[in-house]
Amino acid sequence: MRQIIRRELLTTLTSRLAENPIVALLGPRQCGKTTLVRQLSGQGKTHFFDLENPADRRALTEPMAALEPLTDTVVIDEAQLRPELFPVLRVLADRRPLPARFVLTGSASPDLIRGASESLAGRVSFVEMGGFDLGEIGAASMRKLWLRGGFPRSFLAASEDESCRWRDGFVQTFLERDLRQLGINVPPVMMGRLWQMLAHYHGQIWNGSEIGRSLGEAHTTVRRHLDILTGALVVRQLQPWFQNVGKRVVKSPKIYIRDTGLLHALLGIEEFRGLQSHPKLGASWEGFAMEEILRIVGERQAWFWATQGLSELDLLIRWHGRLIGIEMKYRDAPEMTKSLHVAMQDLGLPQAFIVYPGSRSYRVADKVEAVPLPVLRERLLAERGR
Repeated sequence: MRQIIRRELLTTLTSRLAENPIVALLGPRQCGKTTLVRQLSGQGKTHFFDLENPADRRALTEPMAALEPLTDTVVIDEAQLRPELFPVLRVLADRRPLPARFVLTGSASPDLIRGASESLAGRVSFVEMGGFDLGEIGAASMRKLWLRGGFPRSFLAASEDESCRWRDGFVQTFLERDLRQLGINVPPVMMGRLWQMLAHYHGQIWNGSEIGRSLGEAHTTVRRHLDILTGALVVRQLQPWFQNVGKRVVKSPKIYIRDTGLLHALLGIEEFRGLQSHPKLGASWEGFAMEEILRIVGERQAWFWATQGLSELDLLIRWHGRLIGIEMKYRDAPEMTKSLHVAMQDLGLPQAFIVYPGSRSYRVADKVEAVPLPVLRERLLAERGR
């Protein structure tokens, strides 16, 4: 299996490590975190502890004694498995001069790892990563990336069947082992049913009461389980924008399966022909394009907008001090829509884009342009570098 060097992530990780005593690299299981940290260079000697390895766990039975003498770079893989290490790392990070810097990898958000943010506040920089993106694999492989998702072993599989088998196995292992390792005691069958239902709700506004009724669970229970899947970095809750707008707006998040390969596995889609004829085709494209955009702008600068009158904008980003509207349409030649027109008027947007799977950019209306996804990515990256 060939290896793709993730240069931008490596550069980010290296620069953050030079600025901070601790860097936490967060991403879902099997997205390539361990491979990435093993590619660190220019940091001197690297000491590596894999907390899924019994020998490494034993070596850290007395963490202060084991870690204090080390210098240069210390990597602790899957750090969420030992949250009691965080207070020790806080003490080690406060030493002056600083003999060692620490890289922690984790498969859960800080909110799901109890005490991580509190124990290491002011000492840790968080870097989030996912699977491969378009910048790493190239626009020519966009359809393959969309169908298989970005997990390395899924994307690089020798065949569609092998890719499907890997994703099915990932889902099973995640439900039966990974959640339990995070200290989450929810029956795998219950969480699996919710995850599969969320795939059918992909791109829709969260309705806990409706989903709870379908699953025979209280809306508070399904909401708690939704937050667990979100914290484990496999589901995204895109928050609504409801500032300074006089209309009645939606205030519940929209739900997405973050990796479209997992989305397609949960929906039973095995090949591109099946995706093209599936009712979730448009929603799948929306989620795929959105994740590519959020890799650049960051989730804290992104929302959706919707009113009770059914006007909606797929994505609203704050970019260099201005709000930009983005619609995702799986069409050959998308045109201006009434909903986008209303959004631009109500939100006072200076610019909007319609992202589609075509090959050329063209003007749709005043201040609105239809653009291929790779083109929009390059424009955002160019502006980010200014």
